[in-house]
Amino acid sequence: MNLLHEIGQHLSGIELLNAMVEADHRPGIGKTLDIRLASAEDGRVVLEASPDVNVYNPMGTVHGGFVATMLDFACGYAVLSKLASGQSFTTIELKISYHRAITRETGRIRAEGQVITAGRRVAFTEAKLVDATGKVYASASSSLMILSS
Repeated sequence: MNLLHEIGQHLSGIELLNAMVEADHRPGIGKTLDIRLASAEDGRVVLEASPDVNVYNPMGTVHGGFVATMLDFACGYAVLSKLASGQSFTTIELKISYHRAITRETGRIRAEGQVITAGRRVAFTEAKLVDATGKVYASASSSLMILSS
């Protein structure tokens, strides 16, 4: 069962995201990696996580895949916030730039995503991963296809 079926297929994207925030609903990977949606508004979202040694790579820092997942969530959810009931999306491309290493000592991090432009079939987004002081650890741009049922 996916979140859309669990929460309600009749909801618009922003309604679905707000229901996820209110009840702390997360898709499976969000539960596994302990990434939660903190806020959602039209065209903009914020996710939060506190990565620890469970998501480290062999070098002793947070694995790039964890960072990529947070940024992909941020880009996708930003698009979802603009969709009507019955629409969905899929990522076409995700480009990530890693600015600095993240460790457990970095503390809570936020992935902030926003829609740059959205047409009927394709949307373009940007996201950044920051710490509590606003220091940037990674950034991304993404192209997403908008699908209708």
